Amino acid sequence: MGIPSSSPAKKTPLYGAHQRLGAKLIDFGGWLMPVNYPAGIIEEHRATRGAVGVFDVCHMGEIHFRGPRAAEAVQRLVTNNVGGMRDGRAMYAVACHPDGGIVDDLIVYRVAGDHFLIVVNASNIDKDYGHFVKNVGSLCHISNESDATSLIAFQGPKAAAVLAGLTDADLTAMPSFCFVTGKHVAGKPSWIARTGYTGEDGFEIFCSPNDALYVWEALVAAAGSVGGSPVGLGARDTLRLEARLSLYGNDLSDTTTPLEAGLGWVVKLDAGDFIGKQALLRQQAAGLARKLVGFEMRERGIARHGYAIADVQSGARLGEVTSGTVGPTVGKNIGMGYVPVSQAQPGTRLVIDCRGKPAQAEVIQGPFYRRQNT
Repeated sequence: MGIPSSSPAKKTPLYGAHQRLGAKLIDFGGWLMPVNYPAGIIEEHRATRGAVGVFDVCHMGEIHFRGPRAAEAVQRLVTNNVGGMRDGRAMYAVACHPDGGIVDDLIVYRVAGDHFLIVVNASNIDKDYGHFVKNVGSLCHISNESDATSLIAFQGPKAAAVLAGLTDADLTAMPSFCFVTGKHVAGKPSWIARTGYTGEDGFEIFCSPNDALYVWEALVAAAGSVGGSPVGLGARDTLRLEARLSLYGNDLSDTTTPLEAGLGWVVKLDAGDFIGKQALLRQQAAGLARKLVGFEMRERGIARHGYAIADVQSGARLGEVTSGTVGPTVGKNIGMGYVPVSQAQPGTRLVIDCRGKPAQAEVIQGPFYRRQNT
């Protein structure tokens, strides 16, 4: 996501609804998407942290794997342990190139032993589908059903209570990274997953594009009744960065490995012979040269994507900011970027070149924001 497209931008089934709500629309990864609504990014961010936000994520990709060898095919593609999954479970993972670079970060859903779904980033749909078919197309049937699937995220501390009034699913029986099929939301057939990209509890709802507008309007109305709102890409970015969730195209790419990106926890080297395993074993044995770190600004300045990161003492360039923003909930200017491992320890001071004005930042450990367990 976030990669400019030279072809005409696509529209999700909710495009008209965004226009009616007064959204500012931009070309994002080849899709016309709302960056914010009239209330603004900060208010949308606060609505999600305090109540519930409703997000159009229909641009994401849905690729299905079906057949007796579907599990084998998916395990060949992803770094996490597919064999440990049960029906109705979801799992975060990455797919790698043979050299260990990240093809995409994604979520794997086990529908049944012979049926898996992988949700991929919007700008990577064609690339990922091609990668999947090329490498495991002989093992099972792979179908790109992105155009036949709409996805709406419903995120925030009040999400479960509000959604319970709109669905026949028992949400109390659905832990994080679980999902159910054959249910309804606002009376429309849906799959419901307890997953998200905001650092909050919440759900992602899969439905038919023909039903998406009806489901969206029901969710927006229900959210509004408890102080929630629709949320655009702007607040989606501030929310995910506060939770220190990486964005493909910024923090992750074909030239970064999951070990460098701090995603070693989704790399199960004993899970199977997945693509990129040998390269990651070599990198692990040799030791990392660089690492993705999170930092907080200690001097006036906002870190932005592409800004140079330098050594405090020598001024030597160390890397560049991959993501940066103002964190509305944490009340700090925050960011992420790759630096040499020697400069990656918590407490290390860095210098960020903010449009020619150097400003110090400090490496911190863990997410900038962590929700309260309730």
